[in-house]
Amino acid sequence: MSKTLLDRFLTAGVKQGRLRVTFADGTTSEYGAPAASYPSVAIRLTDRKVPRDIIFDPRIGAAEAFMDGRLVLEEGEIMDLVELLRANNPWDKGGNFGRPSKLKRLKNSAAFALEQVNNRVGSKSNVAHHYDIGNDLYELMLDAEHMQYSCAYWPSPDITLGEAQRAKLAHIAAKLALEPGNTVLDIGCGWGGMAIFLAQHFDVRVTGITLSEEQLALARQRVEAASVADKVSIELIDYRDFAANGTQFDRIVSVGMFEHVGRPQFETFFEACAKILRDDGVMLLHTIGRMGMPGTTDAFTRKYIFPGGYIPALSETVAASEKVRLIASDVETLRLHYAYTLREWYRRCMEHKDAIVAMYDEKFFRMWTFYLSGATAAFEHGGMCNYQIQFVRQRRSLQITRDYMREGELGLSAS
Repeated sequence: MSKTLLDRFLTAGVKQGRLRVTFADGTTSEYGAPAASYPSVAIRLTDRKVPRDIIFDPRIGAAEAFMDGRLVLEEGEIMDLVELLRANNPWDKGGNFGRPSKLKRLKNSAAFALEQVNNRVGSKSNVAHHYDIGNDLYELMLDAEHMQYSCAYWPSPDITLGEAQRAKLAHIAAKLALEPGNTVLDIGCGWGGMAIFLAQHFDVRVTGITLSEEQLALARQRVEAASVADKVSIELIDYRDFAANGTQFDRIVSVGMFEHVGRPQFETFFEACAKILRDDGVMLLHTIGRMGMPGTTDAFTRKYIFPGGYIPALSETVAASEKVRLIASDVETLRLHYAYTLREWYRRCMEHKDAIVAMYDEKFFRMWTFYLSGATAAFEHGGMCNYQIQFVRQRRSLQITRDYMREGELGLSAS
């Protein structure tokens, strides 16, 4: 029965591009037809339970079968398989769409309740699950120049990853409208790339905060190596505890951290930022976002990648900030920039497969590349994007046109 259901699922789901499936009983079925820009993929299912697992939950079922070696790729890579399936049902395909069914809304609510607590203890544990697996993996995958584990900015698709990450840092710095002597708080500072960049190009003092002990250690090393230790400090502290200290800053920047906050903590996050930001201050939030309405985190991501994480819709992000009278003074949607970034990370992981397998094992490598493949497909064909939201507390804090952003960005590009 599960084989028949999977056959129906793939018949309906694969129209363009070709997928060949060899089942555990030795039979082979083909789906779709060759099409330009769609991959051709062949897989083999090694046991009779795989179709059932995939039908029960396609994403985690396929992921775990691939991780365990029960779904074997015989033609193409995991990136090709995920792309083929997702590209046949793009989020922005057009048409008439109503509200989700009552059953789907109920399931979403139940999943939300289970996944979204994220208190201080849980937050540190969740961060450690992903970021404390060791810096060596990230050093192989990310750009060496800035160690940015977040969406790059691609003015042109033919630049290097390092150049695209520098362009992202410049893009954000221009939106912060920094002035000499400003103090800057970097919430979720990663390995210190943003803090170092700002200290190198502006007369500012930067404090970075993180919950990852691995990131803390390497960030401090990178700050010393960049000779900006007199302008940059990195601390291991939760943003809620930091806000309680009462210190205020001229600027706040947060890149790739808001996804880990958890929806019940959105208002808490913005309340903390409002306490920290001076009255004439500027804040820039860079986050993965949903292009549609609020939803839930899929089971694979919750279990293996970002426990406690949640990708916010623009509506719920801005709604939470409104409670503390933060003005969303500028909003930009980055639509395909993360897809370019993720494909480069995937390429680097494939290039360093032997080293990554030696660090962990084959199952980890398959899990990690499935994660990168699924994320790429979500930005190329699904409902994911990136938002950059600039906030101010006073409407006169910044110029009333966006010219200063472009001027600042060009100035950094020339330096």
